[in-house]
Amino acid sequence: MALDDMKQQKSTASAWFRTLRDEIVKAFETLEDTQTEGAFADLPAGRFEVTETTRTGDDGEDAGGGLMSVMRGGRVFEKVGVNISTVYGTLGARAQAAMMARKGLDGMADDPRFWAAGISLVAHMQNPHAPAVHMNTRMFWTPHAWWFGGGSDLNPCIEYDEDTAHFHKTQKAWLDPHGESHYPKLKVWADEYFYIPHRNRARGVGGVFMDDHCTGDWAADFTLTQDLGRAFLPAYVPLVEKRRNTEWSEADKDAQLVHRGLYAEYNLVYDRGTKFGLETGHDANAVLMSLPPLAKWV
Repeated sequence: MALDDMKQQKSTASAWFRTLRDEIVKAFETLEDTQTEGAFADLPAGRFEVTETTRTGDDGEDAGGGLMSVMRGGRVFEKVGVNISTVYGTLGARAQAAMMARKGLDGMADDPRFWAAGISLVAHMQNPHAPAVHMNTRMFWTPHAWWFGGGSDLNPCIEYDEDTAHFHKTQKAWLDPHGESHYPKLKVWADEYFYIPHRNRARGVGGVFMDDHCTGDWAADFTLTQDLGRAFLPAYVPLVEKRRNTEWSEADKDAQLVHRGLYAEYNLVYDRGTKFGLETGHDANAVLMSLPPLAKWV
């Protein structure tokens, strides 16, 4: 497939990320509606505030944008963002250097055009027994290569072995039809990627993650990426339903805030998506949507 002949593929991928976003927003608002007991049941059911984001190139021309959907202060979700974007233009010198170093795309200096679309989700919960979670999937194109990436990982402050097992089992079930080698490979990749060297620990209990995925068969790679996204709701929603009414103590809440500090450190220091978004001039509020509303360092 000629790299310059991917207009339809780009449109298809961008539309899919919007579809996945809509499904997740609906599911999360349903969780809010059905939260009729517990400490926050007297609050209004949370709803997403949707804001269009825009991006302009150095020449002032349109360079894409997206939708930032954020719910704050809900019955179940203290803060959750589900963002989609489709951005394009030319990579700056620093982004070019990073791309060349990571992928060996020496032609980037001569033709630094890019196109990227994806969905990014982070949820921080009211009840400290309900796990925080992260998910993203994306497609990236340059005149020199295209690839997919993404996955999801669970970030509980109070760990339950059965919740971790369910999350991983569900991911495996969605990946196995694409080849049984995918899950173990992507699990190890997540364990390595979501690791915080300066704390000498993982930020959560893992999940699956891939980047730079390109077999040369766009349709097959896109279907794999779709199933990474489709796995998210059945992997995560049952855990929220199970834990959202668990009684919690002030010590539990304190543990949650400390764990959120760990999450913030990772996203600000190591996360590749955060760095790329800020480097390419995307809306800073959308890029930093993943940060928790409250956190604590001790």
